[in-house]
Amino acid sequence: MPELDFRAPRLFIDAPLRVGQTVALERNQSNYLGNVLRLSAGDTLLVFNGRDGEWQASIAGRKRPDSLAIVTRTRPQDRLPDIAYVFAPLKHARLDYMVQKAVEMGASRLQPVLTRFTQVSRVNRERMRANVVEAAEQCGIISLAEVTEPVPFDRFVSQREARRLLVFCDEAAGVADPLQALRGLTTSNGVEVLIGPEGGFAEEERALLLRQPNILRLSLGPRILRADTAAVAALALVQAALGDWARPG
Repeated sequence: MPELDFRAPRLFIDAPLRVGQTVALERNQSNYLGNVLRLSAGDTLLVFNGRDGEWQASIAGRKRPDSLAIVTRTRPQDRLPDIAYVFAPLKHARLDYMVQKAVEMGASRLQPVLTRFTQVSRVNRERMRANVVEAAEQCGIISLAEVTEPVPFDRFVSQREARRLLVFCDEAAGVADPLQALRGLTTSNGVEVLIGPEGGFAEEERALLLRQPNILRLSLGPRILRADTAAVAALALVQAALGDWARPG
C-alpha cells in the first residue's frame, strides 16, 4: 500500500488532470478552500478525479482561491475490487452513513434495490454521489464507486449476471464461520453483496433469491444487525476473504 499524506487536504475535481494544467474552481470549492480550510494562494493540496490518479496542486487567486495549478502526480490511478454493494435504501442520515461506509470498505458499485419492505420509495442519487465523493476525499480513496439507478428487486434478480457470486446476507441462515464459508469461492467474475431491508425480504422475494445460481447464504453472526451495521460487517468479511484485504498490494 502506498504511503498516504493524511495531513494534506484533498479535493475531488471533475476535470482531466495533468502536469501544468490550470483548473478553475467552482464557487463552492473556492468557498471550501478559502473560508473553511483557510487556504490561500500558494498553498497546496491533493486533487483527484477518479480517472487520472492523485495530484499535488497549488492554489491561485488574489482575493480568494479561484483556480488550481496541477504540479505533480503523487499516486497512479488504482482499481477497486469488483464488489457491488446491493441494498434496500434507508432514510436520510442512515443512508448517508451506509453509502460512506460502503465506499470506505472498497465497494466499486452501489446498487439500490426496491423491495416490498423498503423504507423509502425515492432515492436521491445526487446526494448518494456527494457522499461517495466526501468519503473518498476524507479517506485517501482515488477510485470512485459508481452509483446506479434504483431498480425493483425482481428486475435486479432477473437482470443480474449469473456468473457473478451473489452473497446473500440472510438472518435465517444457520450461524457458522462466515470467513470459512467465503474462502475458496470463485470471484473472478465479480461479487454482489446483498443486504435487505430492516423488515426483511418478503417470502416470494426470498424464494426468488434462493433459486439464483452462484449464490451463498451468509450469516452475519448470532445477533440481528441494523442494515447500516450489516453493510460494514458484510463488506469487511468479503474483503477479508475475497477482496483486496486478502491481496494487499
